[in-house]
Amino acid sequence: MTTDDINTLCIYLLLEEQILYQNLIFLLVAYHLLVRTTSRKRKRGSNTTAFGIIARVPDQITHMNRLVGVSDVDCLANLRMDRNTFGRLCILLRDQGGLSDGRYIKVEEQVAIFLSILAHHKKNRVVRFDFWRSGQTVSKFVHLVLKAILKLHVTLLVKPVPVPEDCTDNRWRWFKGCLGALDGTYINVQVNNVDKPRYRTRKGQISTNTLAVCDRDMKFVYVLPGWEGSAADSRILRDALRREHGLRVPKGNYYLCDNGYANSEGFLTPYKGIRYHLKEWGPNTARPQNAMELFNLRHSKARNVIERAFGIMKMRWGILRSSTFYPVKTQNRLIHCCFILNNFIRAEMPLDPIEQEFDQSCTNEQVDGDGDGEFIDGIDSSPVWNAERDAIAQAMWLNYLNNI
Repeated sequence: MTTDDINTLCIYLLLEEQILYQNLIFLLVAYHLLVRTTSRKRKRGSNTTAFGIIARVPDQITHMNRLVGVSDVDCLANLRMDRNTFGRLCILLRDQGGLSDGRYIKVEEQVAIFLSILAHHKKNRVVRFDFWRSGQTVSKFVHLVLKAILKLHVTLLVKPVPVPEDCTDNRWRWFKGCLGALDGTYINVQVNNVDKPRYRTRKGQISTNTLAVCDRDMKFVYVLPGWEGSAADSRILRDALRREHGLRVPKGNYYLCDNGYANSEGFLTPYKGIRYHLKEWGPNTARPQNAMELFNLRHSKARNVIERAFGIMKMRWGILRSSTFYPVKTQNRLIHCCFILNNFIRAEMPLDPIEQEFDQSCTNEQVDGDGDGEFIDGIDSSPVWNAERDAIAQAMWLNYLNNI
């Protein structure tokens, strides 16, 4: 057996031990409550039986076993991760997130409740019925798990690696020093009527404009939710650069952006007025006719990584596809949490069924969707950076002509 197999087996055994321990605790509590209830009934002389925790315990145990104790298929369908990843997440939340077992509910069930809400956007009354818990219990542990996951943002948000000089990936080898791509995406939210004009997007939806930055592997580097839907992308990026713990772009490196941003140091945008989107380069269209068209084509192929990341995110977490009834501050924290969990799942699951499903449905289409050193602190258009873009385009074009 390999080291990975041994680690996976240990996780399974640990998860099974936690479930067995939880079952034992439930049975002891049920026995204790049964004794107390019987004693009270004898004192009152009542023959009625109340529907309390005694009757709920077997169903609670059965539901948790079906979720994380039977097969990866059910675990993936309901919690958006396999059993091994779920077990590792629970361990991480115990060790680093500060999450602990409640008196009647274990960490595994707390996390399962939270993930089911994110995955399927279930309301409190639905979750309490599925897990045989009270609405107060569900609400309490949803906020506790949310707080614990947000504590992991330093660990789970990745640090990007620039494209090296010897890169052989045809999608990225033209963009030496590139760290990844960034863009904004609209996520519907529920706000008070007085705030709706500020959150109304150009498409008429009430949304928050969330800035996200990802590396070449679709792992997120930085996330900034909370801005109103009417805010411009460049304004949000400027705010991210000026925050104390905001986005950091080292000198000499850059991210790929669309034309919603200025072509400035640290942010490389395509040429305006030149065809750009991948659907404009179909099999029946002409090949690139000049350096600018070739640059836009390759820029679009590389920057499409952020669009795919957004598409997978919204397919994985149903709570991102429609507005919730939580306060705006809680909604923004839930959005941030979804991005953090996405990084964890991509790191722990080598094969992501959500990504495979997304690739089958959206092939070659864009989906609408701190350290030492000197960093970039502005996004004003720069002639020097325009010349840098022209140099990259000319290098692409000369290589293209030589290989025809």
